[in-house]
Amino acid sequence: MDIWDKLYQAASPLYKPAELNKFIYANNVVCALEAKSGKIYTGYCVEGLCGTINLCAERVALLNMLQGGEMEVKRMISFRETPPEGLDGLPCGCCRETLMEFSEKNKDTEIMVNYNKRETITVGELLPNWWGYMK
Repeated sequence: MDIWDKLYQAASPLYKPAELNKFIYANNVVCALEAKSGKIYTGYCVEGLCGTINLCAERVALLNMLQGGEMEVKRMISFRETPPEGLDGLPCGCCRETLMEFSEKNKDTEIMVNYNKRETITVGELLPNWWGYMK
């Protein structure tokens, strides 16, 4: 079993799309990341109708990692019901920004884009001209 299998298996049980009440939906996107230490952290999305609680699965996993005292990410996988098979596994712009703000070293974070082919892309490839480099 490689690290991508471990990450996929860590996040899979969290996929349980649910309407928590008439305002909040959760668990329809899940994420697992491997921190620099090798520890795996997970997260799932939470969405509120008015936008006050909207958190992507990636940012929830990052916050869980931060609680563990870490800020550097080696690898990340995000998905809905099945592993990513193309661009559907890419984090949104807000999550990419959060990765970079946690640590500029996260430019080297590998993000799974095709699980079956083991194709990845780095955050640095997604944000080659990140504004933080200019500071």
